[in-house]
Amino acid sequence: MDVLVMENLLFGRNLTRLYDLKGSTRSRYNADANGSNKVLLDQNLIEAMPTSPIFVGNKAKRLLERAVWNDTSFLASIDVMDYSLLVGVDEEKQELVVGIIDFMRQYTWDKHLETWVKTSGILGGGKNSTPTVISPKQYKKRFRKAMSEYFLMVPDQWSPQNIIPSASQSDFGEDNAKVSSP
Repeated sequence: MDVLVMENLLFGRNLTRLYDLKGSTRSRYNADANGSNKVLLDQNLIEAMPTSPIFVGNKAKRLLERAVWNDTSFLASIDVMDYSLLVGVDEEKQELVVGIIDFMRQYTWDKHLETWVKTSGILGGGKNSTPTVISPKQYKKRFRKAMSEYFLMVPDQWSPQNIIPSASQSDFGEDNAKVSSP
């Protein structure tokens, strides 16, 4: 087993909200969301978006998308899936704390089997609905799309009048597209 040690993203932070985001809505809701240090999931964020969206500036959104793009490209290239984006909202400092986390698993034969079982609906869940365990390539695409949609951009005085979707938001050429520096 390989172990990856990362810095503690939450050290010294006063977080008002903490999310573990996978880009899936299947079984991704924490019904017990009250109290301190409760980790919320994708459906909790989607539910809160009309009243408490997470806004980021134009530059921050581009940097976040680039980081997600690069990290997911690397993880998919080594056959890893089932990671999350940990997002902490520090309202006191008006900052987001983000990092890719989780027990990162390779897509081995047991995960192929789990995908098939969950897709078939044998053990519950909606038949023909996308399971949370999917191939690294599919996981990467779903993850990128969701992270792009979860964080809403607030235009600033330097933003163009007509906002053009970034490469990660477009559906064409995703696997061959390169993200260039600003």
